[in-house]
Amino acid sequence: METRPDAYPTVALAGRPADPRVSEAMLGLAAHLLARGRRVRVPDGLDLVFGPLAVEPVPEAELANGADLMVAVGGDGTMLHTARMAAHVGVPVLGVNRGRLGFLADVGPDRMLESVDDALAGRCVPESRILLEARVRVDGKPLTALALNDVVVAKGDSGRMLDLRTWVDGAYVNTHGGDGFIVSTSTGSTAYALSCGGPIVHPGLAALVLCPICPHTLSDRPIVVGADSIVEIELANRPETRAQVACDGFVVSELEPGDRLVVKRAAVTATLLHPPGHDYFRILRSKLHWGRGGRNGDPSAS
Repeated sequence: METRPDAYPTVALAGRPADPRVSEAMLGLAAHLLARGRRVRVPDGLDLVFGPLAVEPVPEAELANGADLMVAVGGDGTMLHTARMAAHVGVPVLGVNRGRLGFLADVGPDRMLESVDDALAGRCVPESRILLEARVRVDGKPLTALALNDVVVAKGDSGRMLDLRTWVDGAYVNTHGGDGFIVSTSTGSTAYALSCGGPIVHPGLAALVLCPICPHTLSDRPIVVGADSIVEIELANRPETRAQVACDGFVVSELEPGDRLVVKRAAVTATLLHPPGHDYFRILRSKLHWGRGGRNGDPSAS
């Protein structure tokens, strides 16, 4: 395939090569990109031997700096991590799925090199996704973290119900009794929030999903609000109550009684690259196993 020599001259590869499927893909991508005249950056300390391939190892914290394109190899966890790094410097991300589900990393291994060439030729479709900024005070100091999927407050001790007070734009919403609470982006609506009964929200819609986790009151249902809403969550003061704050599945802080977590739209966005012909609804049908009974085939195929 014809590529543009000026498109994405420096490409960074991200992945966890402990999985042999990931290591094989990363080696293949490095060789392919070098043959296309690109500089290739990889995190230093990877347990992966590139041999004669002239890749440039850099500290992972600096991987996105100086890159023009990042390719995430693995599952959606790798994609989330890479997208957060890339968002800080405005670098687009192409996801190669070598994991289990692949809602975000939507390039299959059989089309990996073809899709990379599509990106280098400018044929991929960019899509902007909002991120969330979570802010809480820890030991009197503010702590902030980003999330592409969701910010979750969950109980730290099993068997103890949490009481979480919530506000949206300063208006009190409810005190939720249960296992926790999720603030999800449209991107994250097919992740943890979906398993808690939340709706699927198209990623093109700027919205947040507020979703209680295992609510004690069955009428406590998910709410969809505007993406520019500011959500505040406070842990009620109950004896021996502890909670954790997680961003995209990684615990970033404890939440003590009386502490208030503030979640809002981040100032930065993530840019995902999709191969030509990308179809969000086809991905939903595939990943959620819709229509597997044979009754609901694509009418356009008939």
